[in-house]
This record gives sequence, structure tokens and C-alpha cells, in this order.
Amino acid sequence: MNVQYEQQGNYLIPCVKTKKQEEIHLGVWANRHKQYLKQSHKVRYYTLLTSERLYDYLDGVECQAENLFEQTVKSLVEKEQVTEKLKAGNMMLWVRKMNNIRNRAREIVNEQVIYR
Repeated sequence: MNVQYEQQGNYLIPCVKTKKQEEIHLGVWANRHKQYLKQSHKVRYYTLLTSERLYDYLDGVECQAENLFEQTVKSLVEKEQVTEKLKAGNMMLWVRKMNNIRNRAREIVNEQVIYR
């Protein structure tokens, strides 16, 4: 086993290098899930981190959460008939309904994907 060491004061520290990972942009959903793992599931978080699978895992969470959010918003908009006609006729009512729909969709994503 060929291990290289670096001297730090009176100690020899092994030089540990990880594989070069691609730059993955973590969105809001992935960052929320990462914080949740750090606080509530430390063993799982550090296992993923040390096995170099954390960012791939978080990228999957981001995609899953974003898809669920978009689908939920779309289905609630159709169900509650929030249309462009309503937007043109009564802007404030449309904004209220859309904010309500987005908040409900965010809660659904948090419950089903982020905080599980």
C-alpha cells in the first residue's frame, strides 16, 4: 500500500485525495435536504459524503422535488381553474390563489421528498 504523508508540525498526516467530481449545482430543494440530513441523519450524511455519492444523491433529490412541485402546481391550477382569464380579470385574486397553490405544493414536496 503506497500512502503519502504530509508533515503538519510534529505529526504526519496521510494525504487523502478524492476523485474529481463534476460541479453539480445544488438548488433550493437539494440544499434543504442536505441541511436536514446534516441535522437529523448524520450517519447517512457522512456515509454519502465519504463514499463520494452525496452530490449525485442530492442531484436526484433536486430533480425529484422539482418534478413533484411542478406537477402538483399544475394539477392544483387545473383543479381550481386558475386561468389567464382570471389573471386578466382580477389580478389580486389570481395572485392570492397562485401563492396559496405554491405554498401547498411546497408543503407536499417538503413532506414527501425533503424531510423524509
